[in-house]
Amino acid sequence: MRKRTCKRLTTVSGTVAVILSGLAICAVQCTAVERTLDKRMHHLRSGDEREWAKFPEEAEGNALTVTFAADPADGPHTLRVRHRDVKQTWRLRLNDQNLGSLPPDENDITTFWEIPPSALRPGDNQLAIEGDGRPSDDIEVGDLRLIDRTRREALSAATLNVVVTDAQTGHPVPSRVTVVDENGSLMTIGAESSKRLAVRPGVLYTADGMAEFGLPAEKYTVYAGRGFEYSVDVKQIEVAPGQPQVVRLAIRREVPMPGFVSCDTHVHTLTYSGHGDATLDERLVTLAGEGVELSIATDHNVKIDYRKALESSGLSTFYTPVVGNEVTTRVGHFNVFPLDADGPLIDVGGTSWPAVSNAIDAKEGRVVVLNHPRDVHGGFRPFAPARHLSLAGEELDGWELPANAMELVNSGALQTDPWRLVYDWFGLLNAGHRITPVGSSDSHDVARSIVGQARTYIRCHDDQPGKISVAEAVGSLLAGRVLVSFGLAADVEVNGRYGPGDLVSAASCAELDVRVRVLGPSWSDATEVVLFVNGSEARREKPPQAGHARIKYDSIWTIPRPRRDAHLVVVAIGPGVSNPYWPTAKPYQPDSPEWAPYTLGVTGAVYIDADDTAGYTSPRAYALELARQAAGDIKRLASLLADYDEAVTVQAAAVLHQRGELTDSTVKALLGESSSRVRAAVARYLDALRQGERRR
Repeated sequence: MRKRTCKRLTTVSGTVAVILSGLAICAVQCTAVERTLDKRMHHLRSGDEREWAKFPEEAEGNALTVTFAADPADGPHTLRVRHRDVKQTWRLRLNDQNLGSLPPDENDITTFWEIPPSALRPGDNQLAIEGDGRPSDDIEVGDLRLIDRTRREALSAATLNVVVTDAQTGHPVPSRVTVVDENGSLMTIGAESSKRLAVRPGVLYTADGMAEFGLPAEKYTVYAGRGFEYSVDVKQIEVAPGQPQVVRLAIRREVPMPGFVSCDTHVHTLTYSGHGDATLDERLVTLAGEGVELSIATDHNVKIDYRKALESSGLSTFYTPVVGNEVTTRVGHFNVFPLDADGPLIDVGGTSWPAVSNAIDAKEGRVVVLNHPRDVHGGFRPFAPARHLSLAGEELDGWELPANAMELVNSGALQTDPWRLVYDWFGLLNAGHRITPVGSSDSHDVARSIVGQARTYIRCHDDQPGKISVAEAVGSLLAGRVLVSFGLAADVEVNGRYGPGDLVSAASCAELDVRVRVLGPSWSDATEVVLFVNGSEARREKPPQAGHARIKYDSIWTIPRPRRDAHLVVVAIGPGVSNPYWPTAKPYQPDSPEWAPYTLGVTGAVYIDADDTAGYTSPRAYALELARQAAGDIKRLASLLADYDEAVTVQAAAVLHQRGELTDSTVKALLGESSSRVRAAVARYLDALRQGERRR
């Protein structure tokens, strides 16, 4: 990408700045409470590279400078700023005095900054908004206004009382309230967080469905929701000074998930992780407000028990907390649970996966999740192409993965390609690993990343969310009886009775009846549903029920019984959500400036016993047996592979590679003596292997 240099905005001596005449303001608006300093939104770039393709190649500048007239003697002043796509550090400076930094949040937000009297001077004043350039960041900022009031007074000009109820019971319910102005910008509200509220600009989580807060006197759109399973209610209002207004919103459960518990396996707090912004009290309210029923506390290298705080919050009937730990090592991050809150901490000093595995001691009944496998932390990427051959689920350094689960969707650290981690998982399944897929939020925040946005549905008794059997839930998760949900939930049932994690005895069946369902609220949609057999696409459909609440797709697909044992997985994908009550975040570590938001639902694997061995044989196990039968005769191996699918052939090539037997002559024999299907599979493996070795 070509590097470009941005300039400071000015109109004097070459900078394109916005200069407002203090005399003109005084002449026209000297009695106004609020003065517009600059109504435009400006595209700024800190750094040399364009961050996202939606932005123009050239930014207006790398800083915005606004000159305005004011008099400290006029009383208190507050600055109002609108901004979006902020990811890095952007400082607000008034006359070279630091006012603070824009919150690192890519949502469209309007924030308010009280100006210290010492920062203003009589006559012309200069406001600067500038980034530090590390790394590049494209933002939009503007709609600057100066309010002749304290910040508290500006945010309490009008009063709003919000009541959110369950439409079916009429009772108030924990929920998220979202408030945006006429521009669609999240509006800072005049309320503070407490044990019953978690508050950020434009977002308020309420523990009991009720809240009273101040706002500037304007027109607004107010939304109420409660995560994936609930509808969203919306009201458009106008609030006036001195006229308190009541807004009643009713939400209903649109996606009942009987027999499944909603779980977020990756949850943080500022209180114990030391970064992000959600305190423990705020986290308790947000979990209830997003309808999470099983919450795993995974602060970094500590073990936190939410139970006492949850009991005192009055929210203990809404969900069950579990003690976990994000074991944060130099070779990856692993969420481990359930843990004894009083037991010793896990040693995080290991520099290899075998060392980490020994430290974690993944005993029976303990979940170990590989977090964000494609992200870099501390210079290490677990599934970097140089060390992980995704096609075969093969670790090129010979390490064994110290996990029995992995994140397919992390809504706080999304991948650019929604399929990337799904295919990584398929490779591991084909390599014989029983890895459970999970969805999680990795939320450290109240509003920037939404807790429970990506989640895992675990097949488990769910009639009392505050008293979920942790042992039952963990056992079910380890067995793979799960659905991964990020705005959609895909479900699968084989022959009328077998679901994710189950083994289907199918030797006597000529065909399999595969019921495919895609669920979701009215505010999400599915555009494609795909069935995979051993990681290869077997069927794809486009759901016709766009905009339908709960059932997006429901059909029975009849497919031939696989000739050999296999695993079945259903994946549903749809467009991202742009609405402010559940916005899809941009990728955390993007692979490209091109970005298409998405929603995703993935089933756990259903295992098919097609050869009547009273068990499941993985492609890896088949490959090992064929290699044994061939006894070094590559022509015989090629002949045997002709009766198996691509996954087995890829694993056979991986076996030869790991044994040091994938020589030039072996490759020539495989490519020359095999069927076209086997040749194609071997060629795919060789291409992937070459790419990995080049990167190493």
